[in-house]
This record gives sequence, structure tokens and C-alpha cells, in this order.
Amino acid sequence: MPVEAISCKTFETTVVHPLYPKRFPRSKTQPVATELMSHSAPTSLRATYLEDGYAQLNAFLDTSAVKELDGKLKDFINTKVPTLSSEQVFYENKIDHITLKQIQHLELHDNWFHSLFTDSPFRRLAEALLGGECVPMNMQYFNKSPGANKPTPPHQDGYYFMITPCEAVTMWLALDEVDDENGCIRYLPKSHREGLLPHSRTNTLGFSQGIENYFQKHDSNREIAIHASPGDLLAHHALTVHRADANTSATRQRRAIGFIYYSAQAKQDVVAHQAYQTELKQELTDSDKI
Repeated sequence: MPVEAISCKTFETTVVHPLYPKRFPRSKTQPVATELMSHSAPTSLRATYLEDGYAQLNAFLDTSAVKELDGKLKDFINTKVPTLSSEQVFYENKIDHITLKQIQHLELHDNWFHSLFTDSPFRRLAEALLGGECVPMNMQYFNKSPGANKPTPPHQDGYYFMITPCEAVTMWLALDEVDDENGCIRYLPKSHREGLLPHSRTNTLGFSQGIENYFQKHDSNREIAIHASPGDLLAHHALTVHRADANTSATRQRRAIGFIYYSAQAKQDVVAHQAYQTELKQELTDSDKI
């Protein structure tokens, strides 16, 4: 994908989605930045996604596009992150900003990221995988800093989303080389077919819920560890079980950008979701994590 494909465009607001009036429609005044990469036909990608619960698209962004994205991200961290609240930015150690681990809603604070999220090949891919119109919900930054990180507990994103039907896709774009040493994503294939599993509270900042007794009740030997290079994209169903080990490297980062799109048919339990977020914020504040 050429770097022009992710260059920022002026965004024109059109008719909003009735279920999510604060989310973002695609501009109808400009064409989509580019067509999907020709890894395979959209129907083949969707078939793989529906069969296994995830799909991997290597080199979704080329080297120049990754470099542009990396530069925009570094500028965002330097200029925007200091202005954001503790609910939007998480650190493994809140007094050590080198341990930055997660940023929520990049699209709300920067026009370039807004366009990348709402009017780009990423959204086109989400629509191909979901089989119809989608609603952009959250664009995130993740990192596992060397020497200052924890494992990501096994979980299903749908548990956090609180939507019916549970139709959503999460994408994960690697910005670094990722392997077993620095905490690659591990999927449990076909687990999206099992429905929503019981979760319980964890002590992991940014991943407050994990599947109960996962290693005792589920066949973790079936997990697939996904190694990735900068520009590679993973996409998984909201019900696909996944996790990641800690970054055990002494020097290597494990940075990524996340994209969350709901199916236009999915409806969130807004009251329950807001109540949970309020409760979680209080717990994190009381435990001095934020």
C-alpha cells in the first residue's frame, strides 16, 4: 500500500448512524483512499475469518506507509498524550512515562488518525469481514515495553463491548517485529463459535477482564502464536479468544495500533457499559493505577 493511501484527508460529516450518533460516517465527497490490498479476494478473506475467527494479512502497509504512521504516532505521543486524561492513557507505572502501554481513541484527538480510522482501507476491510456496513468505535495504541509489562490475559473483546448481536472486528497492526520473545498474539482458532465465555476481573491494567480458569478448562495447546513484521495486520472476531505473553526482551518494544469496528446491526447496552466504565475508573483510582 503506497504512503498516499494513508495520507490525511479533510473529513466531511454526512448522515450519522442512528444507533451510534457520535460515531463517524465515511465521507461521500471523496473516494476511499485505495482498494483493499490484493492478498486475496474479500470473499476469501471473509471465509477464512468466519472459519477460524481471525485472518492475517501480511504487509498490509508497505515500508513507507509504516514509516509515515510511525512518525505521526511519535508526534501524537509527544504533543497530544500530555493533554489527555488518565482514563485515556495508561502506563505500567504512572510516574514513569517510558512505560506507556495504551492510548484510547486516537481518532478523537487528531485529524490524521481520524481519517485513517474512518475513511480508509482499514474500514473497507472491516466491511468485507463483517459482510456489510460497519461503525468505527475505537482506535488504540498498544505497547509492551521491555522490562515493564505484564501478560495480556486470555479474553474475548466482545465481553467488553456489550453488544447484541456480538458482531464486531478488532484489527491489530504491528509496528515492530513481534514474536514469542516480545509477546506475540496467541489465538484459539474457532473459539468464536463457542459464544461468550465467563470472564472475571484481572489485575491487568487495560485488560480488566479475563476468561475464568482458561488454562484449566480450555485446550490452550491449540493456540496459534502469530509472529508479525511492521505493516502486518491481524483481524479477529469479537468472540475469538486471544491472549499475549509478557515481553521478555531486554531491549525490544512491541508496539501496535488497534482498530475496532462494530457491525451496523450491533446495538450496545449503553447503560451497562457506562456503569461498568464508571465502576472500573473508581477501582483503578482507588488502587492508584491511574
